[in-house]
Amino acid sequence: MQVAQKQAARAVARVLAGETLPSALAAVAPDGGEGAGRRRALVQELAYGTLRHWGKLDALVRLLAAKPFSDPVLATLVEVALYQLEHTRAPSFAVVDHAVAAAGELTRPAAKALVNALLRRYLRERDALTAAVDADPVARWSYPRWWIERVEREYPDCWQDILEAGNARPPLALRVNLRVTTRDALLAAFAAAGVAALPGGACGVIVDPPKPVTQLPGYVEGAFSVQDLGAQLAAPLLRPVAGQRVLDACAAPGGKSTHLAEMADIELVALDSDATRLVRVHENLARLKLETAAVRVVAGDAGEPAKWWDRRPFDRILADVPCTASGIVRRHPDGKWLRREADVAGFAGQQARVLDALWPCLAPGGLLLYATCSIFADENDAQVAAFAARHPDALRETLTFPAGVRHRGGQLLPSLPGEGHNQDGFFYALFRKA
Repeated sequence: MQVAQKQAARAVARVLAGETLPSALAAVAPDGGEGAGRRRALVQELAYGTLRHWGKLDALVRLLAAKPFSDPVLATLVEVALYQLEHTRAPSFAVVDHAVAAAGELTRPAAKALVNALLRRYLRERDALTAAVDADPVARWSYPRWWIERVEREYPDCWQDILEAGNARPPLALRVNLRVTTRDALLAAFAAAGVAALPGGACGVIVDPPKPVTQLPGYVEGAFSVQDLGAQLAAPLLRPVAGQRVLDACAAPGGKSTHLAEMADIELVALDSDATRLVRVHENLARLKLETAAVRVVAGDAGEPAKWWDRRPFDRILADVPCTASGIVRRHPDGKWLRREADVAGFAGQQARVLDALWPCLAPGGLLLYATCSIFADENDAQVAAFAARHPDALRETLTFPAGVRHRGGQLLPSLPGEGHNQDGFFYALFRKA
């Protein structure tokens, strides 16, 4: 535990300095060594959990400490330990003892007494300390103040549920590759292997408790992909038909591209501006047995079609555009602390540029599905309303979602644990070209 606490503290400190969590974890918890797999899983649990609840944990540390820490990593170590004490089943004495030892190794021996005093005071005064910090909305909800205010303004009747949903542990959701197997067959294989799983959505499976996906039956054979139930709605909304030419304009890592290819024998162009991320698209296509001459993976900017488009119109376009990712923070809690309010307008500008550039690539009568993983209106309803005003030939179609999908128009609302269709906060708008 001590090594995991140290690595998690270093990872959280790097995120707070501006680094993404996956990058920070790769830097502080490299592969290799005895017990590396179990330790890496614990480091991830501690780092992700600490960032989900960082607003409250940081407020507690500032209340406990008489003065700021000279070394930021010491503060994040205390936050990691507080997360364990509050949200895990680890014995309190073990959490404290290991954190005290880790403090001496992370900074200096004198830090051990400080960490010991802070954590033991927290255990003695937990209720009073928690009540004190909960008076601050940032501590109560563990989001930046601007984020809380925006969600409350845009969702006045359910803003608290949305914030709580973003702090919940996400489910492990899989999409069954119906070209390889059936959902019933996959569930039977899981049951035979002792893997607890339930059906979800049209062709999804929820594994609970989560397991490493590479160890699940059918992974090597391409029987499933990892994909949130909300994301699994995109390809069916676009309704691909055999023989059509389809563009996934922001394809990496390939979840929606592969779903489109699974649904129909289409000519697919999987485009992304980041060539390094397209490696994942190739890997997913290969594992799912979808690499064919009809599928092309292309590096290019969706906002500059002249550099990659052959002038042959597409029958279907999926524009899953860059966004704040505010609807998937339960999976990426670092996003809450890395984003700034100005980023919303910045992404909205990028989205408008991509939409306007892609519209001429669509054939008359064709469909374009605009998608984000955001809950902010400026990236969603306001964005598509402005697009429709600029393009009179863009006819917005009414979307119909399956029963159990909680939504407002095209906005999927993030799910609280236990909801039937447990989904992230995606947004969809479908346009037909007149």
